[in-house]
Amino acid sequence: MKVRVVCRKIYDYVRYDLKEIAFPSSLPDPPNIKKRRKLTWDERIWVLKRASRLYAASWVRDIGPDLRPDDYTKDEMTVETDGEKKTTKGKEPSTLEDLAVAARGGMEALRPALQRVYMTRASAYRDALKSFIEGYQEGVQQVMEKKQDSKTQEDADLPKKST
Repeated sequence: MKVRVVCRKIYDYVRYDLKEIAFPSSLPDPPNIKKRRKLTWDERIWVLKRASRLYAASWVRDIGPDLRPDDYTKDEMTVETDGEKKTTKGKEPSTLEDLAVAARGGMEALRPALQRVYMTRASAYRDALKSFIEGYQEGVQQVMEKKQDSKTQEDADLPKKST
């Protein structure tokens, strides 16, 4: 009799508890959640294609004719290379390019570049904070003026009602 009870408890433990410990089930959805229907294979493929297109579009950069030969023609390549040479000499290097050049120069060259980056960011934050404070003060002033105007109107209305 006892062997049968022990075997039954072991069987129940393996069947229910051990399975739940090894592969826990998720919590049930709240009652206000409506279950969606399952997508068909065609819809799944469409979603996968759409998502991959959007993902690829988010990574698009002008990586040149080596990796995207279909997007370029011979005439465009010659015009773009000449144009790129002219524009890169004429414009100031970006922050990232500046940091990359400074990083190659070692810590002594990197420190001033990082200081410039942090100072520009700090000045941008300071300017944004100043403009926010000015706007906030203007808003508070407008509210205070409206309150004063409403009080003066109420004061003007009270003697009329009493007479």
